[in-house]
Amino acid sequence: MDVRRAAERYPGGDPAAGIESWHAFSFGPHYDPDNLRFGAVIACNEERLAPGAGFDEHPHSHTEIVTWVVEGELTHRDSFGHETTVRPGDVQRLSSAAGVRHVERNDGDVPLTFVQMWLAPRDPGGDPAYEIVHGIADSTPYAVPEAGAMLHVRRLTAGERTAVPDGSHVYVHVVRGEVRLEGERLGPGDAARITDAKDMEALAATTAELLIWEMTVPS
Repeated sequence: MDVRRAAERYPGGDPAAGIESWHAFSFGPHYDPDNLRFGAVIACNEERLAPGAGFDEHPHSHTEIVTWVVEGELTHRDSFGHETTVRPGDVQRLSSAAGVRHVERNDGDVPLTFVQMWLAPRDPGGDPAYEIVHGIADSTPYAVPEAGAMLHVRRLTAGERTAVPDGSHVYVHVVRGEVRLEGERLGPGDAARITDAKDMEALAATTAELLIWEMTVPS
């Protein structure tokens, strides 16, 4: 188990424009050849947008982009005509495939915080696709078959335990609260990269919210 702390994330964004970004993996000008990916995950970005701030239209390709809003509301528009508002509890996925352009903004009057995770597809190309699941239930898995991955959302009360899925590659991201995992205390923004996970549990030290990726990496 490789624990990566929130304080180790690479800073990015444009604070003067109301955009703060914190990258868990090599990203943009912060190139780290030893931190390019874990399993299918190639990015796990914590984004904070001030009211009125956002990312103007920009392209993506050959990437599965999954977004989880922590607080506030995210406005999404893309080149295929989708326009949605993503709220806490919603799972949004943009399969950029051969290419898509989109806009992400905070059109609300309160700060927006969201976690955006990029996964590498097993096969490049194909047709772009978009999906949003409103108010996903706790412990309901969300499949991203293109990347051989499954997202598990865990919302825990203090003292509650949850099983960590068995798998060749498991990525645990703490959205809020504190948990104990294999003797390590993890707080907001911390993550654990686990290989060959088996019979593991996370114990909530406080009310907590976790995003857990269960991945099968082709041999």
